[in-house]
Amino acid sequence: MKKSETTLPGVLLLEPKVFGDDRGFFLESYNQRAFAELGIRENFVQDNHSYSSRNVLRGLHFQIQQPQGKLVRAITGEILDVVVDLRQSSPALGKWEAFRLSGDNKHMLWVPKGFAHGFRVASETAHVVYKTTDFYAPEHERTLMWNDPDLAIDWQLDGEPTISGKDQCGYSLKDCEKFQ
Repeated sequence: MKKSETTLPGVLLLEPKVFGDDRGFFLESYNQRAFAELGIRENFVQDNHSYSSRNVLRGLHFQIQQPQGKLVRAITGEILDVVVDLRQSSPALGKWEAFRLSGDNKHMLWVPKGFAHGFRVASETAHVVYKTTDFYAPEHERTLMWNDPDLAIDWQLDGEPTISGKDQCGYSLKDCEKFQ
């Protein structure tokens, strides 16, 4: 597994070893020992699977209590995955970075606790799977405004995004709760 640091402290872009031949390919998407060697020692308690069509934008979500670390990958299609640092003690507070994850490149993204997370589907459709380090707790879920002008996230849209009612009502960076 190849690990690449990002501009956001703690966020890692991961490239698994892919073994391919004329039958297809094999990759190890998670191995507790290998991830511990990369510095990711958290226990995962829940797997999620999302299916969406082009320009669906999900996020930016976080849980202020029971925060979740996430190991994200697109198994088919392509997404623009965005993370925003919400840790008050971080020198990158309020900074964001975007990553292209796809079934073709097979990259994974490690998003530790303390970040808002979301993605936009860049292909016709996409299946996204992610492991979390804590259970979903809707009472603690918060949404950061995807189009907050102070963040100025470049979602690389090719048309109007499709957004849930909940995600249309996110908080601005200056008004949202942050992690200690």
